[in-house]
Amino acid sequence: MRILLAPDKFKGSLDALRVGEAIARGMHRVVGTSWSTQIVPMADGGEGTVDAFIAAGAQRVVVPVCGPLGEPRDAAFALDGTTAILEMSAASGLALLTREQLDACRASTYGTGQLIAAALDRGVKHIVIGIGGSATNDGGAGMLQALGARLLDAEGRTLEPGGAALESLARVELERLDPRVRAVTIEAAADVDNPLCGPSGAAAVFGPQKGASPQDVETIERALANFARVTARALGVDHCGDPGAGAAGGLGFGLLSYLGAKLRPGVEIVAELRGLPAALAAADLCVTGEGRVDDQTLRGKTVAGVARLAQAAGVPVIAIAGTVDVRGEEELGRRGIAVLPIADGPATLDASMANAPELLERTGARLARLLLLSDRLPARTAPAGRS
Repeated sequence: MRILLAPDKFKGSLDALRVGEAIARGMHRVVGTSWSTQIVPMADGGEGTVDAFIAAGAQRVVVPVCGPLGEPRDAAFALDGTTAILEMSAASGLALLTREQLDACRASTYGTGQLIAAALDRGVKHIVIGIGGSATNDGGAGMLQALGARLLDAEGRTLEPGGAALESLARVELERLDPRVRAVTIEAAADVDNPLCGPSGAAAVFGPQKGASPQDVETIERALANFARVTARALGVDHCGDPGAGAAGGLGFGLLSYLGAKLRPGVEIVAELRGLPAALAAADLCVTGEGRVDDQTLRGKTVAGVARLAQAAGVPVIAIAGTVDVRGEEELGRRGIAVLPIADGPATLDASMANAPELLERTGARLARLLLLSDRLPARTAPAGRS
């Protein structure tokens, strides 16, 4: 039996590599070395993606950047050969601010641009950037400013940081935009398909999550629409309505329009970089997992993405989860994916998170016993006259 372990992190407990190691320990405790296990740490392009690559051997690079409101902070990215893996949330993320600090009108992606520049400084040829968890609604304007672009009002003055300032944007000057961005391939890992503007756009859907009042949402909506008009005049293309343009407060729009990025589901990008398709080709069973399986699991999360690739390769899939919502389990079950929770009995979430290594190891052992039992069960045929 060749087992491929391709889990995501269990948020707050273990990174993806340690999740896989715990499950593998449990399985080998039952079957010894008669089965082989291979661990491919996975992620969906959101928080934890950089850590997954670092755990798998990529270099950790830490650089100083500006946070969402301009405050100095350090942010890390992963360097894997000539590929850099970034998370915009490390520099411009919602989690970097307290609830009281949230300011959707002023928050900027400038630090994200600094992360991109730092990757370019290291001579990379390929940049993967996860664009989930943003505190911003500036359409990627701050990112462009950090890379040398000038965003000016009608009087030729440089715009202030943040999405609201884009309402005064009159022109974009790209003469000083870092030329190295044109020599690299940029992929943005996005798990939403919202356009930049409109009722399902960046301001209306994501603005309130970032502290925007109803009045702020209207302001940001006008500002982003103006940014799209000015951009279309400057570039001769209009990505405003493209699926994913509204991701991360419109950062998807900035990446598409100005950096020529391709937006793809994060789990697909990570799977390619981690060599998951080749690993699946040599596997008899795929075990994936994440901290929680629920009705959101099928919307771009790691378990669903890994399962889709495994089933396309003809490999059966089992998902292990810290907590399991019935609807999520049923949805996965309809797709032929079995789900195993790690809980032994009544326990608080904090206790389960603290004991995650032991719980995962025991679940790995249970899974091995179930697989051994299934091999011993006789094949049964239907009685004559029945199907």
